[in-house]
This record gives sequence, C-alpha cells and structure tokens, in this order.
Amino acid sequence: EGKKVKIETVLNLEILLTAFRVKESKYQQANSADCLTIQFEYPDRPDEKHVVFTGSAVLCDQLKKYKDKLPFYATIKKIDRYFTLT
Repeated sequence: EGKKVKIETVLNLEILLTAFRVKESKYQQANSADCLTIQFEYPDRPDEKHVVFTGSAVLCDQLKKYKDKLPFYATIKKIDRYFTLT
C-alpha cells in the first residue's frame, strides 16, 4: 500500500522503513528471482505511505535480518552495482 516511487528517488535520503514483502519476481533478473517491495514514509510526511520495488538481494537479506526491528530509519545507498541500507 502506498504511492509507487523509483528507488533512485530515495537514494541517500533518510526514510522510515515500515514494512516489506518478498515474492517471486515476474521478471527473472540476473541476480535474483525475488521481488522486494519496501513500504516507507518520508520523515517530513509521516501520513503518506510510499513503496519501492527492487530485485536487490542485498536489501532483501538485510531486511530479513532486521525484520524484528521494524519500523526503523535507514538510508538506501548505491555502492558500485548494488543497493544497501545504512
């Protein structure tokens, strides 16, 4: 649930990660067969939900590892060819 945005629009911005879901991707990507949906809010607009879709295995692994900590603030960064949470 939320307004869809491209992952590039949230790079290097602090966001509040509120939920995520992993499901099989409609498109088979080179690195992952999963599609990660991340629901988040901008800190200055707490009543607006947004979602971003990615096939990033790194983000998927990180969110699975910290799912018990949701919601939490994080920044999505692009390092070389992959995305990561900081």
